[in-house]
Amino acid sequence: MQNFNIRGGMSGNKNQIFIIAEIGVNHNGDVRIAKKLIDVAFQAGADAVKFQTFFSKDHISKYAPIADYQKNDSSIETQLELVTKLELTKEEFLDLKKYTENYGLVFLSTPFDFKSVDLLMDLDITCFKISSGDLTNKPLLEKIAKTGKPIILSTGMANLLEINESINWLVSSGCEKISLMQCTSSYPTEIKDCNLMVIKTLRENFDVPIGFSDHTIDSISSITAVGVGAVLIEKHITLDHNLDGPDHSMSMEPKEFQQFVQNIRNAENSLGSGIKETLPCEENVKKLARKSIVALIDIPKGTSLNFQNVGIKRPGTGIPPKFIENIIGRKINRSIKEDSIINWDDIED
Repeated sequence: MQNFNIRGGMSGNKNQIFIIAEIGVNHNGDVRIAKKLIDVAFQAGADAVKFQTFFSKDHISKYAPIADYQKNDSSIETQLELVTKLELTKEEFLDLKKYTENYGLVFLSTPFDFKSVDLLMDLDITCFKISSGDLTNKPLLEKIAKTGKPIILSTGMANLLEINESINWLVSSGCEKISLMQCTSSYPTEIKDCNLMVIKTLRENFDVPIGFSDHTIDSISSITAVGVGAVLIEKHITLDHNLDGPDHSMSMEPKEFQQFVQNIRNAENSLGSGIKETLPCEENVKKLARKSIVALIDIPKGTSLNFQNVGIKRPGTGIPPKFIENIIGRKINRSIKEDSIINWDDIED
């Protein structure tokens, strides 16, 4: 599979982890709130915002119960009732896409049904995100794959066989650019359930870019995910944990998300190049902390060096200790005072 760049059709700026601010349905059906969340994403330094696009009756049965974590409103008993009021129109999504792109951010959305795929194609979306819940939805995956757009596929609740099957469906339907997201479909996710080593497993098994969709309440897991190779990070954001809605309580408020993005950037910067070498910032300490061959006593000119008159001490600006046996028995061409560094020029040929 090919790597790909979400901006052109997977990285943010060069060599950056691509950070997705998951707005999802935390706009509560209000475009004004959605725009404020886009503001938050931009101000924090995210690379993209992601919404959820759906026609409620097309993908949820009226008998589908709500999940335990969504039971913050005792008056709502079904998913359909909960989600219907969170729908946005095509015109509203178009407005939000333009608003997002004016900031230079990437607009992403997850379609949950066929009509939503068509809607997002009409908006000329650059990349599709597929939710964990639809990883086994062969017809939807095939429809999205046939668009030819890159796909980011979340893998919550899945095993390797299911992921492999899903990728085969996508590839056989024409998708050439796929990324996988390690994800745990528990809201919020406990640290012990993140299973971040799966990032390595997915990369080794499928040789595609791997990311992490973080449903924990802090940044520790995402920082760790960067350390084990994640190149995309997704995090839910909200204006206020206490707003009504299914996902607000497990999302990050603006100041939290700003710190989250900074933590990810710091984690990324800490990875470095992978080349083990002396860094410019180490040069001064290198001279002071390493050691050289020095005179243990005053050594007159013409004296042969031996283990009684030379030794090894800081700083490391002279002959390195590994050469001490090379100079034993050789004479010096000048007088050297006790504790002075011995240089190659001090030794007779």
